Amino acid sequence: MTHIEKSTFSRWVPLLAAAAIGALLLAGVILSRNQDREALPSPLIGKPAPTFDLPVLHDGSYRISSKELLGEPYLMNVWGSWCPECRVEHPVLTKFAETKRVRVVGYNLKDEREDALRWLEQFGNLYFVVLADYSGDTALDWGIYGAPETFLVDAKGVVRWKHVGTVTQEILDDEVIPLLDRMDAES
Repeated sequence: MTHIEKSTFSRWVPLLAAAAIGALLLAGVILSRNQDREALPSPLIGKPAPTFDLPVLHDGSYRISSKELLGEPYLMNVWGSWCPECRVEHPVLTKFAETKRVRVVGYNLKDEREDALRWLEQFGNLYFVVLADYSGDTALDWGIYGAPETFLVDAKGVVRWKHVGTVTQEILDDEVIPLLDRMDAES
């Protein structure tokens, strides 16, 4: 390469680099148009829910296993007293639980028992039962990232739906209730 060719080439390098960065940013903007950005694919969908045997929050001497929840579907809501978004979704889930459309099971994640009980006393206990996973070991089997997360498990114990983040009335109306209707039609 001659000195003139090197000089011309070196002028284009910053422009090419800027164009490449711009293309990457544009691709990111286009891909971020997904309206359900909180949706994380779960390998559990369509598969049996992980088995568990956890203490009941209100009476640690009593334990509930996944087998005991078979026979009817349940919506399992992962929450913690340390979770600000759990407070946001709590009134929505309370209203839904009052319809008795499906059992709502609480899954208290990595919480101090006293803190969790105080939280339920303050905000109300909407749950059919509250399971306590103090160590978070069972949460790993479920692929739980944190709280809030919510799962819908059918009567046979198969995970049918998962949502990471706050459950809203819109999510219940657009996703959970139609899925419960389909599950009812299937049985």
